[in-house]
Amino acid sequence: MKTAYFDCFSGISGDMCLGAMVGAGASLNEIEKNLKKLPIRGYRLTKKKVKRAGISATKVDVDLKSAISGQQSVVRRWKDIKKIIKTSTLSADVKKKGYEIFKRIFEAEARVHGMSVDRVHLHELGGIDCLIDIFGTLIGLELLGVEQVFSTPINVGSGYTKTEHGILPVPAPATAELLKGIPVYSSGIPSELTTPTGAAIIRTLSTGFGRMPLFTPEHIGLGAGSRDFKDRPNILRVLIGNSSPHPFGKGACLVPAYRQAGGKQGMRGFSNETITVIETNIDDMNPQLYEYIIERLLKEGALDVYLTQIMMKKTRPAIKLSVLCNSDKKDNLINLIFKETTTIGVRYYETNRVTMEREIKSVKTKYGKVRVKYSVFGNSVSKSAPEYEDCRKLAKEKGIPLINVIDAVKKTLGGQR
Repeated sequence: MKTAYFDCFSGISGDMCLGAMVGAGASLNEIEKNLKKLPIRGYRLTKKKVKRAGISATKVDVDLKSAISGQQSVVRRWKDIKKIIKTSTLSADVKKKGYEIFKRIFEAEARVHGMSVDRVHLHELGGIDCLIDIFGTLIGLELLGVEQVFSTPINVGSGYTKTEHGILPVPAPATAELLKGIPVYSSGIPSELTTPTGAAIIRTLSTGFGRMPLFTPEHIGLGAGSRDFKDRPNILRVLIGNSSPHPFGKGACLVPAYRQAGGKQGMRGFSNETITVIETNIDDMNPQLYEYIIERLLKEGALDVYLTQIMMKKTRPAIKLSVLCNSDKKDNLINLIFKETTTIGVRYYETNRVTMEREIKSVKTKYGKVRVKYSVFGNSVSKSAPEYEDCRKLAKEKGIPLINVIDAVKKTLGGQR
């Protein structure tokens, strides 16, 4: 898979994203050609090379001087944005991602101002330039063939920023809402480094936040921010490269797409992602409650839940409850643990995990259909296993031993592991 890694050491904004796409090799002419599929007019894009703390970067600006009278002020509400996206002739993938990004922006603004999404309108975010920055970035990624995005933690900056609502702390309220569940930090630069547009873009596109994945960079785009700091470059760096069949030994985190069932292209080899682990030790709860708690945690979005027998102080036997989840689910799951268990404290930390890519397909046996989970790791490791519940159901319906059903599935699979 072609992977893009966003290095947000100086934050992220819409114009920085667009500049990075052009800097990485996406043709500005092609981006403009595709942007014409949006039903908006009266703007033009300009590109120039600038220096930020001595580093050359690409600056792309949206010139609205020739904008149609009144259009810029009209395109600011959710209903207007939805109509523009719906009536555009962009690719389905670009439209879907653009819709998700804008929806997040409006939902964040609605929470900040305590009003409905339909009543919110964009303040500092101009309607047209916001549309161009977001869809220009998505078109650029599509032109570059990017299939997966990762990111560093986000540098938000510090200090205060001037807005239509007055002087507000950095990160601005809407930006902070959009960055919930994402690792952020401040390097101390007294400036707003991450904007709502940038936060919404990276939150929607990135599948993980953390250290650089192992891959081979082939193109690097440097998108310039508006300000030029003396001691550090105000740029967004995006590294783009293809995956490698050597995930741990020779520099790649992803392998070429491969589908075990039939050997067709289309399934990723494996995924490398950052997840959150929540843990708590419990020595005073009725064991009958664990089954219910596990079901609730999984229903609320936990990736996995498991119990470990441990020995606590005074040699009291206890259970360690462990929950794996994506970072945006952490707060809700911790709240659920406090509600449903006797614990009075939890710990959590981020870790990386590698998982084989999986696909579920149905196979026919002499007893009936059974779902089978296929898993692949590159082109060298493949596994298949029948779904237990399907086998159990057939065994009960047919009045036969469960092991017979499982063996029938294995025979159908030709002895695959």
